[in-house]
Amino acid sequence: MDYAQLGRTGLKVSRLCLGTMNFGPQTDEKDSFAIMDKALESGINFFDTANVYGWKIGEGVTETILGRWFAQGGDRRDKVVLATKVYGRMGEWPNTSRLSALHIRQACEGSLTRMQTDHIDLYQMHHIDRNTPWEEIWQAMDVLVQQGKVIYAGSSNFAGWHIARAQETAREAHFLGLVSEQCLYNLKDRMVEMEVLPACKAYGLGVIPWSPLAGGLLGGVLQKIKEGRRAEKDTQKEIEEKRQQLETWESFCKEFGENPADLALAWLLSQPAVTAPIIGPRTMEQLTGPLHSLEIKLDEPALKKLDEIWPGPGGEAPEAFAW
Repeated sequence: MDYAQLGRTGLKVSRLCLGTMNFGPQTDEKDSFAIMDKALESGINFFDTANVYGWKIGEGVTETILGRWFAQGGDRRDKVVLATKVYGRMGEWPNTSRLSALHIRQACEGSLTRMQTDHIDLYQMHHIDRNTPWEEIWQAMDVLVQQGKVIYAGSSNFAGWHIARAQETAREAHFLGLVSEQCLYNLKDRMVEMEVLPACKAYGLGVIPWSPLAGGLLGGVLQKIKEGRRAEKDTQKEIEEKRQQLETWESFCKEFGENPADLALAWLLSQPAVTAPIIGPRTMEQLTGPLHSLEIKLDEPALKKLDEIWPGPGGEAPEAFAW
């Protein structure tokens, strides 16, 4: 396993991050435990979750599964860089969501209890809260850091200017601020190249892409349909809209001698801003398969061809849309 520092911090994380969103809804507890054990065995030390995963309001299903896994001992908790998130609704009352100081405090306590740990290594804001001032957010985060309950703060789904505003406010308060941004980024969805990635580079944030296979679209979806695996209705619609691109993509992967999922991950790993793409396995095979992507090297001709198949927005803003 390869490791990289998370943004400008001294923290080292594996180049692949284990996403746990399927633990509970798609993968039962026994299989989830086996996948996490195998991840550690493979050198993956970076686990990502969220208090809303499990999709039962207020229950924190996935965090609870992680907590029971940690409780087995064997230095599991000490070996894991644990990331979770705050923002989503955890109850029906007015202050049970978003990023008020009250909710941040309550949500943190809830996550710590469910995961049976005394601290969160990376506490990520799951979305921007336009109604809460940054002074309030950073004060709440600073208290948690001072209490030893949180070590680093991160963002998810932020725009570039949100990152800039957050960092400048943190600087005024002499607070470390954000150390990472978790964003939608893959060969098909490259909008973050315009402003989010440049902001991360400027402020020293690690980039943790979610949906690296574009919801399975980049994972050899045409071949899977031929083999009889049915796609969801929305996916089927997108397949038809992008069929020509997908045919070219899968043909290129075949010529390159790699399966599409591994090549899509390898492309992300080759991007300078990226720290660790999130893989969200439902099965053991979906965990062990992506490990091969770490071994794939893409040369300039291959990268150029991929840009032709899946064009980005044209570079950074404003050059992407202005002279």
